Amino acid sequence: MGILIRLWQKGDLATIGRITLQSWISTYSSFIPESDIRSYFETHYAEASLLRMFADPFVLCFVAEEDDHIVGCARLVFNRDENRLYVPSLHVAPNFQSQGIGRQLLEAAERYAVEKHLDELWIGAMFKNRRAVALYREIGFLFVQEEPFTVTHTTVGHISGFKKFGREPLLHQKTHAIFEEGKSLRSLPGLCLDLLSKQQETWNELQQGCESFKEIRERDVDCRGFSVRLQYNPRRIKSSTADGSQKNYNEHLCFLCLDHLPEAQKGIFYRGEYLILCNPMPILPSHVTISHVDHRHQAVDEHIETFLQLMADLGPDWTVLYNGPKCGASAPDHLHFQAALSGKMPIEKSIQEEKRRALVIPIDGVSLYRLTALGREVIVLEGSSPLALVDAFNHFLNALRKVLLMDGEPMINMAGFCDGKKWCLVIFPRQKHRPDAFFRDGEARMVISPGAIDMGGLLITPVVKDFERLDAATVEGIYSEVSLESEIVEKAIDALR
Repeated sequence: MGILIRLWQKGDLATIGRITLQSWISTYSSFIPESDIRSYFETHYAEASLLRMFADPFVLCFVAEEDDHIVGCARLVFNRDENRLYVPSLHVAPNFQSQGIGRQLLEAAERYAVEKHLDELWIGAMFKNRRAVALYREIGFLFVQEEPFTVTHTTVGHISGFKKFGREPLLHQKTHAIFEEGKSLRSLPGLCLDLLSKQQETWNELQQGCESFKEIRERDVDCRGFSVRLQYNPRRIKSSTADGSQKNYNEHLCFLCLDHLPEAQKGIFYRGEYLILCNPMPILPSHVTISHVDHRHQAVDEHIETFLQLMADLGPDWTVLYNGPKCGASAPDHLHFQAALSGKMPIEKSIQEEKRRALVIPIDGVSLYRLTALGREVIVLEGSSPLALVDAFNHFLNALRKVLLMDGEPMINMAGFCDGKKWCLVIFPRQKHRPDAFFRDGEARMVISPGAIDMGGLLITPVVKDFERLDAATVEGIYSEVSLESEIVEKAIDALR
């Protein structure tokens, strides 16, 4: 006998509660202590709580039965103020998971929403419940909000999103190719170059961006002990002057969210969570953005493994970049990295110069260097084990937090290089997003907004007068102003020791 989906009855409540607890422990105990799970359950899903839900006219539940035994349930809540139907919980008994029962419950919820003349269904999930999140994405849910969720004493990331009825899932529409380890016939660099070629044929904005990139002007400026390259790139004016404040999805149209991408834009679905997109305003050759398919906060510490994996997948001819949400990220509220062909940033040469490398401390198989005479603070983490790099990076970031007396992410930019055997993370600790000259009036203003590429020695100037008048003293002053003070970096390194 197959699975029967029906509405709940009062006599089902005890079984629904039991399946909910079993499912929670099976799914969440890898990242939430079982004691916290049980405590939360007793508080929110005790018999009295379930009876109140059953009596609420704006709450209902579908149950899945096999041979008259309930094996799964999906609770729906209608929010009158928002005119939205939510699925706040969907649970399948551990022995019946991965059999399509969750999908059938969601199909029942969709049918109910259509009956009520609604055109979308909303759902939430803990981000670490990756199997559920992957299922929801596959059937068309678009996650647009991230916020913390506390289970007794444990706080985890929670994402919510919606599915529009009557259209092909956006992720399917926007996927040009898929890269998954062991399943892709082509290398990631090959896929990226193919994407760039195809998108130039079909996406007019990218075609214009690539054509204008050929006309940019560059010149070198020799400073005390180092040199930088200036790039006059007028198409970067929007990014250089972007509002760096973090806003939620409902307050503005996030240009990295799937439903806000240009109609012609497509990407490479990377390792089940990211979409690699061509950058229509390139700074470097073959410039791409690696955007999370969900609207998640820009933060690197939880995603440093992905950063390192990108370095390995793209190989020695590419550079991977990260801009912190308060120091250069043009979309500070949407998780993304960047990558481009190597060879354009002066820092790439500087990290190879032994005379600049001051070995500070070895950290469990990783060497931490401090580069000297570059006019700004530069930390290099180098090693042959990505797992060791993850630990060393987290130790350094925590040391910065400690000396800066903060809980969030310290201001940093990063560039990453991998030759197949060795990973190299170049970290630029920051104290300021933009120099004071950015905020001046009239002729005194300089539109310089340093991100990872600028800190790497390629300063982008979208205004021609800035390109023409920047000199060594001004460049040195900008780096000194935005880079974290050397005394603070020294304290962080001392904390590592």
